[in-house]
Amino acid sequence: MDLPALPWPDEPFSRADLTARAVPLSRLRRAIRNGEVRPVVRGVYAASHLEDTLELRARALARGASPHQVVTDRTAAWLHGVDAHVHGEHDGVPDVEMCALRRHAPTKALGADGRTRDLSPQDVMTLHGVLVTTPLRTALDLGCCLRRREAFAVLTQMARTHGLTREDYVRGLARYRRRRGVVQLRELVSHVDPRVESQREAWVLLEIVDAGLPAPEPQVWVEVDGVPTYRLDLVYRRRRVCVEYDGEEAHRGREEYDAERRRWLRDDGWAVIVVRRGDFGDDASQRWLAELRSALATAYSNRRW
Repeated sequence: MDLPALPWPDEPFSRADLTARAVPLSRLRRAIRNGEVRPVVRGVYAASHLEDTLELRARALARGASPHQVVTDRTAAWLHGVDAHVHGEHDGVPDVEMCALRRHAPTKALGADGRTRDLSPQDVMTLHGVLVTTPLRTALDLGCCLRRREAFAVLTQMARTHGLTREDYVRGLARYRRRRGVVQLRELVSHVDPRVESQREAWVLLEIVDAGLPAPEPQVWVEVDGVPTYRLDLVYRRRRVCVEYDGEEAHRGREEYDAERRRWLRDDGWAVIVVRRGDFGDDASQRWLAELRSALATAYSNRRW
């Protein structure tokens, strides 16, 4: 590891790294006092200009942890590009979720949520220099332990991001017999569709199937004069019914375009149901689910696609 005294490296480093580079510990103590360097976990440090992220903390823990410690669950999902943390947790940096392999003690390091778990070699990979559960193992674990809609969103987004299929999940389920949460996992896997683009779209899809309605088709293009023009979130093609999730970030600044697009769709015979951020839960979802149920019951078109 190339570790000059100045500038400090753009990755976590330990005291052993400094010793190997003949950097005196007095220089480290001075850097901490001056605010050049900060401790991340016990015995591991980072330059102060580096953002305090889950990735940085995971890498810091990996510098100080034994080779039997593996990053798991929501931290693993985050490293794989899928955010499984709830909204309130984004005010700070959550603990790094790690597990020790069987017959090894879980970590007690500050900033880590240490546990013990059975993992086979095929469950573990190296990512950013950190031992982490694979996308498949991570998705299946979270499908068991998260609340239902968050678990379904992770399964869907991990499938989309990493090219996993429903069949991959089904094959992985064989190892989860009798595990707590496997009943939920098995049921959710049956509804996974990698075409769903966002967490909240996954929530919408789950609300629909939970209401006993047929599953819609995700991400369908509607043609205008033979040209694919409008892409819709969740669609019933033959009944010309679509469900759109209006996320604040994705649709900010697009309000005029969305209104024009939906006006065109309705003029062309489509029923358009719009779901917004607060439209989830037993009471909040009843409005748009009733609207969808009515649209599906009455929709009819003899036009060909």
